[in-house]
Amino acid sequence: MSATPTRKTGRKIVLWRHGQTSWNLERRFQGSTDIELTETGVAQARRAARLLASMKPAAIVASDLRRASATAAELVAVTGLSVTHDAGLRETYAGEWQGLTHEEIIEKYGEQYAAWKRGEPVRRGGGELETEVADRAAPVVLDHAGRLPEGGTLVVVSHGGTIRTTIGRLLGLDARDWESLGGLSNCCWSVLGEGARGWRLMEHNAGTLPEPVLGDDD
Repeated sequence: MSATPTRKTGRKIVLWRHGQTSWNLERRFQGSTDIELTETGVAQARRAARLLASMKPAAIVASDLRRASATAAELVAVTGLSVTHDAGLRETYAGEWQGLTHEEIIEKYGEQYAAWKRGEPVRRGGGELETEVADRAAPVVLDHAGRLPEGGTLVVVSHGGTIRTTIGRLLGLDARDWESLGGLSNCCWSVLGEGARGWRLMEHNAGTLPEPVLGDDD
């Protein structure tokens, strides 16, 4: 007797990175430092919010850092939804790396940086491991996704590093492989869809609305 296949519910998770900040422009490591959006960042969020609103999200949850909160506020403005803020969605705390430019990190912490890029577990600047970021962020996302109605969409407004580790965790990838997902540009997003075998990556670093998959792999 064959097993009954798991019923798809069609839920989606949109993981949306915040808009531009001055530290982004300076290639300065932000981590958990609370930096505001630039005027360009606000405009990016406003444009992206109009697109994401057309996906008719059912719920919004965001990091409580100002750059994520301000980004989420633009989606609130066009959807009328409320937003839940959760510190579990903050960017990686990176200790002594925070506030340093990319060049300064290479100069002062070159071996630590190289080990991190090789996929080794590294406490950058004495801060969090990537797995620890996933340990705090992924449960927040799953908790809110679990409250979605059939076919509902959750928008998660967070940070590049946190989004990457959360996607890796939800897809069941080994932590050494999370770097292969690549980064997200300011105010771009990734989309996870719920399938018969769990969450699957449908869009990554997108800035336009997802197109349906037409073909043998839909």
